[in-house]
Amino acid sequence: MDDMTHFLKNGNQLLSIVSRGSNILGYLVIDSLVAGRSCGGLRLLPDVDEWEMRQLARAMTLKYGFLGLPQGGAKAGVRGDPEGPLTERRKRLMEFGEAIAPLLQNRIYVPGTDMGTDIDDIRYMLKGVGVPIKYRELRKNDSGYYTAVSVFTSIKQAVRHLRKDLSKCTIAIEGYGKVGSALAGLLQDIHVRVVAVSTSKGAIYNPQGLDIKVLTELTANAGSQAVNLYTDAKHIEPKELLELPVDILCPCARHASVNRKNADLISAHIICSGSNNPVTPEAEAVLSNKGVLCLPDFVTNCGGVLGGTMEFASIRKNKIARFIDGNLGSLVARLLEKAESQNLRPRVIATRLSWQRSEEVRRRAARPTPLAKLFSLMLSLYRRGLIPGPIVAHFSLPYFRNLLTLDI
Repeated sequence: MDDMTHFLKNGNQLLSIVSRGSNILGYLVIDSLVAGRSCGGLRLLPDVDEWEMRQLARAMTLKYGFLGLPQGGAKAGVRGDPEGPLTERRKRLMEFGEAIAPLLQNRIYVPGTDMGTDIDDIRYMLKGVGVPIKYRELRKNDSGYYTAVSVFTSIKQAVRHLRKDLSKCTIAIEGYGKVGSALAGLLQDIHVRVVAVSTSKGAIYNPQGLDIKVLTELTANAGSQAVNLYTDAKHIEPKELLELPVDILCPCARHASVNRKNADLISAHIICSGSNNPVTPEAEAVLSNKGVLCLPDFVTNCGGVLGGTMEFASIRKNKIARFIDGNLGSLVARLLEKAESQNLRPRVIATRLSWQRSEEVRRRAARPTPLAKLFSLMLSLYRRGLIPGPIVAHFSLPYFRNLLTLDI
């Protein structure tokens, strides 16, 4: 059966549906463009759908806008088993890449890693459709860790804003993957009790706290089955984790896990997300009316984008973590103060800011100044490895600092 690609326009979004006969292979949604380009992860999961991709692409636009980074937002998803044989996974990615080849070749869509894919997968697909990869592009990075750092600093700011003691708080983490496990490690380092975690294979709960070191070792050997091998905890259904009597809930799995059906059952006082769109708008309205502080997901998990961009600029990992903790943390604190002073949800303030900054970035990209053109040339040379990394790292730190130093 031949592959077919349908390009559809829905509002401001461009949707590409890739099918193989009567079966959907995957989706690409381009939500926004800056200088003719968009960026966003490509995930490989068995149940990706159009609605999810549309929401994720919009989240990328909001994330880039909030940070003031000159990127358009996009997202792609291929239906497949992320734990299946490598040959099958690569075959599906290749078929998808060939179907959207013009968008990849012209850099209208620049894919990154996401759930179920890694750097080698993306490189394989791009090379297969003839997209040249420059020296500094698509290197391995710690985006999951940087996402966890931004969730971690957002938790600290939320707790401080509510005048609580973090050392006495209990935390449940939905999704013990790259982000969730890194977040658990950061919390354990400062002796905060993580009492529950979940994976696609189950969930565990111990109100006295889980031993994250043991859980990490189990995960290294057994992956998502680690929760079924951990003995010092009660085994519960993954959906039960969301309703546990904890202070802070950190969704780090899929979209819409907190929805209208379970919002009334949520006991947490703070929701701070590592995943995209885990709380539906209807659920957030219910939770806010209950007095639950829901931080915008595109703010709390923006560390992956920010940290990955800083790592591309040759800034060291420890410096990136400190930068996110300090500079993004300060921005989150100002966001919470503004929301409280105007009696608005933090999402309303953050969304407004994201759209404003997105428009500014697009205007500047459409009419580049001579200095901007020189910067673009230098960036091209750097991508090709013709400018040393330490030089770029030195001059880029003030640039990133300026992005997060703004009035809300």
